[in-house]
Amino acid sequence: MNGVYFISGIDTDAGKTYITGMLAKRLMEKGLKVATQKFIQTGNDTWSEDIEAHRKIMGIEMLPEDLDHTTAPVIFSYPASAQLAARIDGRDIDLDIIKKSTDILASRYDVVLVEGAGGLMVPITDDFFTIDYVARYELPIILVTNGVLGSINHTILSLEAIRSRGIKLFSVIYNTFFDNDRIIAKDTREFIGRYVSRHFPDASFIEM
Repeated sequence: MNGVYFISGIDTDAGKTYITGMLAKRLMEKGLKVATQKFIQTGNDTWSEDIEAHRKIMGIEMLPEDLDHTTAPVIFSYPASAQLAARIDGRDIDLDIIKKSTDILASRYDVVLVEGAGGLMVPITDDFFTIDYVARYELPIILVTNGVLGSINHTILSLEAIRSRGIKLFSVIYNTFFDNDRIIAKDTREFIGRYVSRHFPDASFIEM
């Protein structure tokens, strides 16, 4: 595993932040130099709480690139979708600085994990969505799902959107944290695993 990967969830609170941190930690344990980046952070003022969570999970101090905001170049104060948060703060979403920050990280680290905000269809403008940014820069996707009731629907919709735009699916990671109902969780996990195997044979299905 090498390069830049975009980590998205099937919905808000799918467990992206935890999975991003855990995946980074596991890659570090394999000897890789890993950085995480927050695509767009909302609900914060000066620091990204998600980046802070990544470092705690990874068991490391804040990186130099955290301190100069390279890992979280766009932060809005209101906890809402990116386009609404930007409008409330009276600012535009600077996609160029996000890309430049990713390029800087990619030049310094073996792996860069870019955690998205919410799901793939979160709007950046009225007619440009997170998934459009991913497609523009041909970033392979790691999709985070879970066993909450309704997750099969959300997962399949996300996977179909990925396929319709010709984006590479690197893996689907099933977050076991939400396995409160064993029957639903087992069926969800097995169904999604079969679906990925049939329709995305080059992608992996991982439980974490």
